[in-house]
Amino acid sequence: MAEDVQYDVGVIGGGPAGSTVASYLARAGLDVAVFESAVFPREHVGESLVPAVIPVMNDIGVTPKIEAAGFPRKYGAAWTSADTRPTSTLDFDAASHGFGVAEIAYEERDQAGVDRIYTWHVDRAQFDQILLKHAESLGAKVFQGVRVNRVDFDDPDRPVLQAGIGRTTTPIPVRMVVDASGRHTQLGSQLKLKVPDPVFNQYAIHTWFEGLDRASLARDPAQADYIHVHFLPLEATWVWQIPITDTITSIGVVTQKARFKAAKDDLETFFWDSVGSRPDLLKGLQEAERVRPFKSEGDYSYGMRQIAGDGMVLIGDAARFVDPIFSSGVSVAMNSARFAAADIIAAAGAGDFRRERFDTYVNILRRGVNSWYDFISVYYRLNILFTAFIDDPRYRRDVIRMLQGDVYDGPEPPALGVMREFVAAVEADPDHLWHHRLGDLKAPAAAALF
Repeated sequence: MAEDVQYDVGVIGGGPAGSTVASYLARAGLDVAVFESAVFPREHVGESLVPAVIPVMNDIGVTPKIEAAGFPRKYGAAWTSADTRPTSTLDFDAASHGFGVAEIAYEERDQAGVDRIYTWHVDRAQFDQILLKHAESLGAKVFQGVRVNRVDFDDPDRPVLQAGIGRTTTPIPVRMVVDASGRHTQLGSQLKLKVPDPVFNQYAIHTWFEGLDRASLARDPAQADYIHVHFLPLEATWVWQIPITDTITSIGVVTQKARFKAAKDDLETFFWDSVGSRPDLLKGLQEAERVRPFKSEGDYSYGMRQIAGDGMVLIGDAARFVDPIFSSGVSVAMNSARFAAADIIAAAGAGDFRRERFDTYVNILRRGVNSWYDFISVYYRLNILFTAFIDDPRYRRDVIRMLQGDVYDGPEPPALGVMREFVAAVEADPDHLWHHRLGDLKAPAAAALF
């Protein structure tokens, strides 16, 4: 390391992206420091993991610690709806049981690097702390309660982090900086790279319940601990149901900003009015005990005009955030850290941190996240009709692949192209049986790009 810098790499943020990249870099022998503004453990929404995180966890050696934490295991996902009209008259091979109901198990499809048939539902406060402490155990320096207020790039070979502790600001020169600041988007905001998503402008209102009878809301009681998506008979609105412990369940209502604002920001009324559109869900929640206050999360989706530059890369939510319907947040965070770390280690070996050194990372992440974006766009356009693709054996494995988070290697899953073509055909035919059932969200192809 050069004598005029304090660290090889300065990482802004100690969430899953920051702690993962720090683990990779420290294990490779780089001098890396993580600057986290909060003091862990800290609450964080986003409690469900997809299988694509497992190869990364195995890479950095944290899997035994996650297993030992005793988080509930997640074997699959399920969708429910109050609409039971059959789809059997449509051109699908599924022996369909109705609109909007389906289940998938991760074990139905093998995935490279995945050595178990489950992931976990996690309390993010505990999960994130395990990852950060693991990075520290590998040699990363971790500073909690330290906020990076800006990064000076006057000398592109020597970025300087301006780190604040209380009222004191300390300059910290590094060879390069990794922005893993999450939805705070430190560099995206500072450098004016951030672009709001033109389509997805979702809000979530969420809380935890003790004693929810999850089996009563599942079609198969054996799948009660799957992650559940409950379709509501409201425009572009759905509910997540995620086990946190054996008895505590996270429930969140996700809707478009316009619907949320119309409720005059009354979180509790909006939540209960929304779940009240599904009497079975309402009954279950009323019989349980709410154990956390209602919270809201907004501005879900955005991109960046660039995610790498001389002496810097952006990873995780600091690079791109797409609507969380398929629990992609932690997977994107940890996989982006994996791909970025490979380029950073090579750049350090060459002593060259110019933007071009990170092209492999940029291209891989763009391809993967854009597949997520297209998949979610089609999902919202199909709305509850999406489950017909899950039930159809021609498309099921491709859909499971995407739900596993397996979007970074190889060509785009063929089913995604079929979905796009199907939506276009239904849109063009006002007399089509499904035309009036399409969702209102439409994403132009260009919206997916960084």
